[in-house]
Amino acid sequence: MNNPVPPELLALYPVLGALPALLPGLAPVSVPAGTQLFREADACQGFPLVLRGEVKVSRSAANGRELELYRVAPGEMCLVSSASLFAEQPLSARGVATSDTMLCLLAPPQFRAALADPGFRHYVLGLFAARMADLTGLIEAIAFQKLDSRLAAALLGHGTTLKTTHQALADELGTVREIVSRLLHRFERDGLVELSRESITIRDSARLRAVAAGG
Repeated sequence: MNNPVPPELLALYPVLGALPALLPGLAPVSVPAGTQLFREADACQGFPLVLRGEVKVSRSAANGRELELYRVAPGEMCLVSSASLFAEQPLSARGVATSDTMLCLLAPPQFRAALADPGFRHYVLGLFAARMADLTGLIEAIAFQKLDSRLAAALLGHGTTLKTTHQALADELGTVREIVSRLLHRFERDGLVELSRESITIRDSARLRAVAAGG
């Protein structure tokens, strides 16, 4: 016997109405608040369709700090899950239900089959682009509004030469290596530091302190 399709599924994701063959396999699953739905480096088990509740997607650093990337509400899309399925690569973040949540999971073979439908493909890529724009805004806010001060502060107090890596600094600050590298190269262009392999030399500590103070 096929599982009944929850009425809110088509209301929230109307594009599925054009794919009736997929609907019988979309049985809703309810999880309590705090449930970890997926983890970094795991294989993606499917494309989540949130019907009720909310899922927080975040990345964790080696020191235990967490950076929230975005939240998935009913009718929205998980960028990390879709990117994993598109590229057939492990997940790059983890997802946790912030409240009692109900969702359906479109398994990887179903997701790939659905992408053959132009309407579904256009819908997913549209949501993907919107979510990517939100994530880009978050990255810019972290990189240029707060993280530059925190990075400058992390470089101070170790003498003129700091033996470390971009990845170690990223872990310490709870962010990703690419953002730290971008900021360090900006510091270097501004004459604040000099970069070499696993080493950072302070060239203008006074100006670096000003950046650390938010100036």
